[in-house]
Amino acid sequence: MKFLDLARVAIRSGGGGSGCVSFRREKFIEYGGPDGGDGGRGGDVWVECVDGLNTLIDFRYQQHFFAKSGQGGMGKGRTGRDGDSVVLRVPEGTEILDEDQDTVIADLTEVGQRVLLAKGGNGGWGNLQFKSATNQSPRRANSGQPGVEREIWLRLKLIADAGLAGLPNAGKSTFLAATSNARPKIADYPFTTLHPNLGVVGVDAREFVMADIPGLIEGASEGRGLGDQFLGHVERCAVLLQLVDGTAEDVAEDWRIIDGELHAYSPDVALKPRIVAMNKIDALDDEERAEKLAALEAASHRKVMMLSAVSGEGVQDVLRALIRQIDKGREIPEDEGAWQP
Repeated sequence: MKFLDLARVAIRSGGGGSGCVSFRREKFIEYGGPDGGDGGRGGDVWVECVDGLNTLIDFRYQQHFFAKSGQGGMGKGRTGRDGDSVVLRVPEGTEILDEDQDTVIADLTEVGQRVLLAKGGNGGWGNLQFKSATNQSPRRANSGQPGVEREIWLRLKLIADAGLAGLPNAGKSTFLAATSNARPKIADYPFTTLHPNLGVVGVDAREFVMADIPGLIEGASEGRGLGDQFLGHVERCAVLLQLVDGTAEDVAEDWRIIDGELHAYSPDVALKPRIVAMNKIDALDDEERAEKLAALEAASHRKVMMLSAVSGEGVQDVLRALIRQIDKGREIPEDEGAWQP
């Protein structure tokens, strides 16, 4: 299944049916009076968060969602049929944005959430509604209200507990594959990952969801490489794991590049709890490990963890550090199974 996290759709609610002008005409009834029925109500357009979806790919093949209009009123006081509503089914974490792509209409983060996007028009009154003591034979009826037409954007932000960030070939996909049942593409060239991946990670009888996004390069906020279009998928994460390639010539510069891109994208993302880890230490000897670890800690001003996603060295310690931060962010009580050092 292809991954799609941004879609533009056109929606339109149904218009209300027109009221009817009608008079009762029956044998032996000389003054039948008005009996025109009201028009039916137009259908609504809803958006609903459902289970079992993880992409917006369905909206690539259908971009127009039009509800049915209400039926016009009829004689003998008969009201027209209401128009059928339309429901857009989206995955968890979908934001509904206005046409300007900035105004948030709704943010659907839980299965079952349902939001009205466009209300159908009311049906018009038939002439029966206008009957009065002074106007016993009204010959007027209302037209139904028109439907609402608008264009909206659907943007998917994956819901994960932890997010991976780093330069291309930092080993993010390898780390995700080694710690979860996810099977992202892994190769020895940059930009192997072209779309975000999710994996369920288990540690010490606990589980959490981790998101891997395509690698960032310097200038990603200006559109270089794949840009920063996928950084939205880590906005909901409780903690970020920034992986630095230990075999790189300048690990400190690699850290600065990612840190700068996170700040350029959003200060909120940059200020999230972050764990910095040096990957691929299986390719380094003790002297190189100590030298690069010191350079990375000096640049990041924080304790740096070391791991090898290939050999498994240090992986469990990193996972435990992640779940501690997740528990802090979500304030899980200790007696509910939070991991303790």
